[in-house]
Amino acid sequence: MRPERDGFSGTQRVLHWLMAIMVLAMLFIGVSMVSTLKPRFLILISIHKPLGIAILVLALLRLGVRLRLGAPKLPDDLPRTQALAAQLSHLVLYALLIAMPLVGWGMLSAGGYPVVLYGSFHLPAILPHDDQLHAILRTTHTVLAYMFFATILLHVAAALFHALIRRDGVFRAMAGVGPRSQ
Repeated sequence: MRPERDGFSGTQRVLHWLMAIMVLAMLFIGVSMVSTLKPRFLILISIHKPLGIAILVLALLRLGVRLRLGAPKLPDDLPRTQALAAQLSHLVLYALLIAMPLVGWGMLSAGGYPVVLYGSFHLPAILPHDDQLHAILRTTHTVLAYMFFATILLHVAAALFHALIRRDGVFRAMAGVGPRSQ
C-alpha cells in the first residue's frame, strides 16, 4: 500500500508540465500543418513526427511512474460525479497521449511515408502500405486530435475550478503552488 501524499512527486510534476508544453506545441503545429500548403509545411511536419514520438515515449514513462507512485487522494468533499469525471478524464488523457502518436505512426506507415526522427534515423513501419488504411487512420488521427483538444480544455477548466473556486489543494498537488486545501 502506498503512503498518502498531498502532492505529486517532482518527477510527475516535471513530466506533466513538460508534456503539457509539448502537447500544446504539437496541437498548434498540427493545426498549422493542415492549414498551409506553403514550404513551411515541410518544416512543420519535420517537427511534428519526432515530437509525437517523444510524447509517446514520455507518456509511457509517465504512465509507469503513475502506476508506481499513484496520485494524491482527491478531497473527501468532492462530489462523486466530479471525482468520477476527474478519474475518467485522466484515463482519456493517458489513452490519447499514447493513441495519438501510435495512430500517426501507423497512418504514415500505411501511407508509405517514413517517420524521420533526425537526419537519416527513422523508425520502421508498423503497418503495411495500404492506401485505404492510410485514409482511415488519417481521419482517426484528426478525430482524436479534436477529442484531445476538447479533453485538454476540460482539464484546464477543471484545474482552474479547483485553483480559483474550490481552493481545495488539487491544483497545488500538480503545480506545487496555489492555495492549500482548507
